Amino acid sequence: MVLSSFMPAVTGMDAQAHALGTVGSNIANINTVGYKANETMFRTMLGATPVVKGNQDGLSGSRVDIHGVGYYDRTNVTHQGLVRASNNSYDVAINGTGNAFFTLKDRYSGDVYYTRAGDFRTVTTNGQLYLVNNSGLRVQGFPALEGGGFGSTPDDIVISYPDKMPSTPTTKVSITANVPASGVENSNYGITVYGPNNDGETMNMLFTKVEGKINTWNVTFNVNGGTAGTAEPIEAVFSQDGKLLSPKNFNVTVNWEDGSSNNIAMNIENMTQYDGSSGISNITQDGKESGNFMFSAIGEEGVVYAQYSNGKTVNIAKLALTGFPAPDNLTAVSGTLFEANNTTGNAYLLDEGANKEFVKSQALENSTATMESEFSKMVVVQRAYGLNTRSFTAVDEMLQLIVNLKT
Repeated sequence: MVLSSFMPAVTGMDAQAHALGTVGSNIANINTVGYKANETMFRTMLGATPVVKGNQDGLSGSRVDIHGVGYYDRTNVTHQGLVRASNNSYDVAINGTGNAFFTLKDRYSGDVYYTRAGDFRTVTTNGQLYLVNNSGLRVQGFPALEGGGFGSTPDDIVISYPDKMPSTPTTKVSITANVPASGVENSNYGITVYGPNNDGETMNMLFTKVEGKINTWNVTFNVNGGTAGTAEPIEAVFSQDGKLLSPKNFNVTVNWEDGSSNNIAMNIENMTQYDGSSGISNITQDGKESGNFMFSAIGEEGVVYAQYSNGKTVNIAKLALTGFPAPDNLTAVSGTLFEANNTTGNAYLLDEGANKEFVKSQALENSTATMESEFSKMVVVQRAYGLNTRSFTAVDEMLQLIVNLKT
């Protein structure tokens, strides 16, 4: 009887002390990336002796000897934190759904974890560069395939890339320029083209007047570091009003001194023959010079890529996002790290559309704990703790009074 008198106050103080610790933990993690605030929940503790009432048709039960209060913690896993911009090339956030998680793996135990904290970094192990979280767990993703696209089985993301990107041979050229209608016998137009093994050479397109033919020009080619020509002689014919009649398209073959070659589809339909200079208005071509590796980063849709000085990129992997039938049942290993259990349902990989819709590069998800909400909780918990201590003191004084009366 004596102990049961103290029990409500003792359990109340214990529960409120635990709740205060939870509030303190939340406050400490207000600026922790991807942190999910914890909440202490309270439940009534009942005695173990049931009182049975009823008759032969049925029984109903109730309990007596209320002993106080118990507690348990709940993590609001699917609560979405605010997403803010970041300058780190490996930072990434999930925005727009609470049921999507980055997938991590422990390299030693093989255990799989899930997180919303996308403040990733790289670490070198045995000569390989891995993408990891701030605890060193390896980020899981789908490796890029040589023919394009990504694999279907997630694995450790290894950031591997060529140090140099070869040049892209020119295959198409479009030119807008003017051939002087009078005063010249020939007109030359320099076009930069790229071969399989060079970073650009000048290919000259030479227009030479054809004797005895009005508004007609022979078109020939030469190139530095090789030879260039067409399968058949080309005669460009212009109308009286200066517009090109034919040919508007033809192919040029470039044979380089190193033995390589490329075929170039020429489009000259926008060339004119007016009085004036032989100026070039515009040239477009699809070749690119070689490029040196500049940096790697996480880009749109969670794609890890390498960037080169010539503007080209190479895909390395795509982040794997995981969802659950009951994500709020995930077990919190820490404020930002979670494990699956038998109440979450089977984990499943989200499809590519989820990456496109939810993944934000160079961004981070803020903690769901806020100073305002935690401070208000702290005031309530402190008040409740104080009331329980007063209840304990009151019971103690009453029992002391009984002892004094008996003596």
